[in-house]
Order: sequence, then C-alpha cells, then structure tokens
Amino acid sequence: MFAKPFHLDCPAVRVAAAIAILGTLTGCQAIVSSAPEAHVRIINATPDSPRLDLYQDSNALAFNLDFGTVTSYIKLPPGTYTISSNTAGTRQILASSKSIFTTSGQYTVLIGNTAASLQQLTLADQSQPAPPGQTAFRFINQATRNGPMDIYLIPAGQKINAVAPLVTGITFGTNTGYINIPAGTYSVAMLPAGTVPTSTTIANYTGPQVIYAVGAARTIIVIDQPLVTTPGIQVITANDFDPLGTTG
Repeated sequence: MFAKPFHLDCPAVRVAAAIAILGTLTGCQAIVSSAPEAHVRIINATPDSPRLDLYQDSNALAFNLDFGTVTSYIKLPPGTYTISSNTAGTRQILASSKSIFTTSGQYTVLIGNTAASLQQLTLADQSQPAPPGQTAFRFINQATRNGPMDIYLIPAGQKINAVAPLVTGITFGTNTGYINIPAGTYSVAMLPAGTVPTSTTIANYTGPQVIYAVGAARTIIVIDQPLVTTPGIQVITANDFDPLGTTG
C-alpha cells in the first residue's frame, strides 16, 4: 500500500504571501508515531525552478510544490524507493535519488540549488527528544547567491554583539547536523562570515523571537529571496520533533 499524494491543503506549506519580506516560514507539524511505517516530507528550496510534482517510484507522492514549501510528513511502507522531482503536471524528471526508508524513521527529501543544477538529497530527521533542558537545531544552507555566513541564536532581550555565533562560515550545501542548546526564546540572525558585530550592526537576516520548547528538534534551512535585484536570504523552519503537549 502506497502513500496517498500530498496536496497543498495545509496553510503552513505555502510560502508566506509577503515572501519578499524577510521572515520565518514554518512547515506543518511533524507526525511522530510508533507505527511500523516510514515518514517522509518534501522541502522545495530551489528559487527558480517550476513547481514540482514528486513521485515514489511510479506512485504520486506530492503535487504542485512551490519554492519554500514544506509538506507534512507522509507515511510510506518501509523500503527502497526512487524519489523523483518532476515539472508539475508532467513526468519530466528534473532530479531523482534512490533512498532507503526504514520502519519508524523520519526523513526529509530536500530539493535545492538552482534549476540548472537541481539537487535532491534525502536526510534522516531527528525523531526523538533533545536532551533534558535542550532544543536540537540543524542548519542547512541552500542560499545560492550569498557567500559564507555566521549564524547566531540571539536570546530575548540581547543584541547580536553580546553573543557568540553558534555556527561559523556556513557555505552553500552545508548541513551542520543537530546541535543541542538550552531551550528558550531566540531570534535567528546571520552575518557574513568573520564579521565582528557591534551594537549598531545590521544583520543580513534577523528573524522574529521564537520560543523553542524543551526536547524539540528543528531544521532551519537558509534559502534565497526570489526575484530580487540584490541577493537576500530568508529561512524555512521545519518541525522535526515536538514533545507531547508542545506546539513551539
């Protein structure tokens, strides 16, 4: 039995209407289940590709995914499949990869880079809580028009010059893996790599203050701003794991 194709019914899978304004785009909440199935979501991080249809072998998996889309997790029987990205409404394959999905595993199929060099990666997602008192963060850089960056998590009430960068020199294609930090309220900010901030430094990107719950796991993907004359960046935040009773 194969998964039913995913449709864009959930409002959280669309890029915000004001995509030209820097902001944090949040995907649908992860499904965490002990059922003997794999869970797979799709993220389209390619700024200039057409909308995409995704197939699991010859079976439809997701339809009409726009840039910045994060789908909900889709249940699949465990196994080895070829996942292909196609121009929406056609069977024109733009990228494909063969992946093994295991029982109870959670995975992200990430479509990135530019349309001319489309890349498709399958990533294993964290499906268990972060250590006590911690939140797990994974950063992935899919911004094609910017150089290396330093990433900061700025606690509520502080400025960027008061904290050290969490990740330094992150280049295109970098996947940091999961990093555990104390749970709390933070704003994600980014500067060109090696910048020494002052109290008046304006970051290349500054997101809103977000409460990150104890035990939660998040993937933060740096992506381009579409259709701009000056390179810009924004982020997608995808929920990998939420402890029972939390929504942050």
